[in-house]
Amino acid sequence: MTEDTWGSVQNDLLKTVGQNNYLTWIEPLKFTDCREGVVRFEAPSNFVGNWVARNYRDDILQHLLSAGVQVNRIEFDVARLAATARSNASAAKATAPAIKTEPAAGEKPVPSASLQSAPLDSRLTFENFVVGKPNELAHASARRVAEGGPVSFNPLFLYGGVGLGKTHLMHAIAWEACSRNPELKVLYLSAEQFMYRFVRALRDRNTMEFKELFRSVDLLMVDDVQFIAGKDSTQDEFFHTFNSLIDQNKQIIISADRAPGEIDGLEDRIQSRLSSGLVVDLHPTDYELRLGILQQRLQDHIASGESIHIDDGVLEMLAQRISTNVRVLEGALNRLFAFSSLVGQHITIDVAQEALSDMIRANDRRVTVDEIMQTVSKFYNVRMTDLLGPRRTRAIARPRQLAMYLAKTLTTRSLPEIGRRFGGRDHTTVIHAVKRIEALREEDPQVKEDLQILTRTLQV
Repeated sequence: MTEDTWGSVQNDLLKTVGQNNYLTWIEPLKFTDCREGVVRFEAPSNFVGNWVARNYRDDILQHLLSAGVQVNRIEFDVARLAATARSNASAAKATAPAIKTEPAAGEKPVPSASLQSAPLDSRLTFENFVVGKPNELAHASARRVAEGGPVSFNPLFLYGGVGLGKTHLMHAIAWEACSRNPELKVLYLSAEQFMYRFVRALRDRNTMEFKELFRSVDLLMVDDVQFIAGKDSTQDEFFHTFNSLIDQNKQIIISADRAPGEIDGLEDRIQSRLSSGLVVDLHPTDYELRLGILQQRLQDHIASGESIHIDDGVLEMLAQRISTNVRVLEGALNRLFAFSSLVGQHITIDVAQEALSDMIRANDRRVTVDEIMQTVSKFYNVRMTDLLGPRRTRAIARPRQLAMYLAKTLTTRSLPEIGRRFGGRDHTTVIHAVKRIEALREEDPQVKEDLQILTRTLQV
């Protein structure tokens, strides 16, 4: 391979990736070597090398092969001059770390060579995050942290159930922070990986290097922190790492499936530290947010060049019938994409229900009217006979209306059927209850909070 060959490939890539992407990511690359099926390029920074490796590796490989270059792997080195300048500035003798692409498609992206960060998914950005009422505070706080500069809360603690967007926001923060400041030292990993590295450092008697790594970062992000609960030595090291970074005014972002005070086995001092910043709950998705996510994913699919025809009403049906979590919802849509592509049939509501029958049945089984009544009865300490009976005192009527609202939004039962289940009431009573709770949800913070807790309890 020669410089001329690379120049020709660059021209082809310009047509493939577009002028803006080409000028930002492809043009800065400098061809340096091609040996034994490995093509090497110089990148101006770690960030550029990592980004190109994650997002344009396959495109570059394809065009090189089309140009007759015998290549099976691409490697990126940080530009020598930049690496030398950074080395001299820190008075440390070092060589630029190589950033290698994966030898085969489908493998996870390569982590940052300098900080050994866990892989970041290039799809999990702020641009691909659909915002709605259940997650708007989490999104806004994550954006604020990613922008850099001083913030009034540290740490940022994100919590919620499976598939509600915690990990997506963590990855998005890392991508945005690095794009704004490529020299920023960002370390993202799971609590399990934190523990594994700490145990390995103990085994290798190399705890000082571990401490230096974790306490020298600008932005530390730890996912699923509930994993370290009950692990005393790991909690102790995490606590000291946390304090060291806070003392240096470095930003910390933590995620978990529960609020700090609800994580059993987590030391009180850590619970207190984690609660000292901004604690944000990612609430279960509502219908509007689920529909917005489906519409965005459909637009992304069409924008990628895939042809698909989905009838009106299909996305609305999915948003109504599949409320478990976003991952299940997106999995259902991906199955429809595959069905349409393989079978060559456009997707009607009947086709969608047939193709997703197992997922819809599984979701329907999760919540029943009986479960809703029992949960509401226990939550408000109201007897079931009163919930179904004729009493209209506020202490009884409000829980009854909430239960009817949940039955309407969390099950597929018809209004007349819901009315019959609640002591033989007319469907107009159910309509009134639903409208009343919808209004109170916007006016009364207590009703809104009760709904969130009940929904989360029922969908676990």
